[in-house]
Amino acid sequence: MNYLSLNKITYQFISKVIVFPIFRFIFRGELSGANNIPDQNSFIIVSNHGSLLDPPFLGHALGRKVSFMAKQELFKIPILSQIIKACGAYPVKRGLVDKNSIIIASKKLFNNEIIGIFIDGTRQKDGFVSKPKNGAALIASKTKKLLLPVAIINSHRLVRFKFFLPFFNKVIIKIGKPINYPLSTSKIDITETTIKLKNEINFLLD
Repeated sequence: MNYLSLNKITYQFISKVIVFPIFRFIFRGELSGANNIPDQNSFIIVSNHGSLLDPPFLGHALGRKVSFMAKQELFKIPILSQIIKACGAYPVKRGLVDKNSIIIASKKLFNNEIIGIFIDGTRQKDGFVSKPKNGAALIASKTKKLLLPVAIINSHRLVRFKFFLPFFNKVIIKIGKPINYPLSTSKIDITETTIKLKNEINFLLD
């Protein structure tokens, strides 16, 4: 069995055996706006971020393997590093403009893969996009790929407690209409596209 086959089997196992029951039964997960998913094999998912479960939830709900940036420290942890690699994750240096991660993301897109980017770069306490980064729009401008705004409702408050008992909130993944890549790599065009993404994701959340 070669490396690619092992990765595919590992991903399918994680998605169907582990993520499926958690998303569908524990959090009563739903997908809305599936008709907005582009027909293309390759595009960029841009989402809000409230939980560590966001990447597997998005990949499972869309029925497609989605490669997400992950902080490079996770790739040093035995077993976990193999799992996230199998799921398509690639390392990024937090707090820095990591040119290498942009190169990897672009290569994946040119290889007809789907990548996912959390537009704020970190988890938000209220679930809304507040300080969006230009990374997604920048990559789109270089690769000429569509941007797909996605909102994960209740991602930031998956569990609440009442009388010390856990209650799991319903998770709804809403998919907006695709947004075209910036017309150029100029800062003005990239920032304008980033603002469009922010407004669409927050609109879906609200």
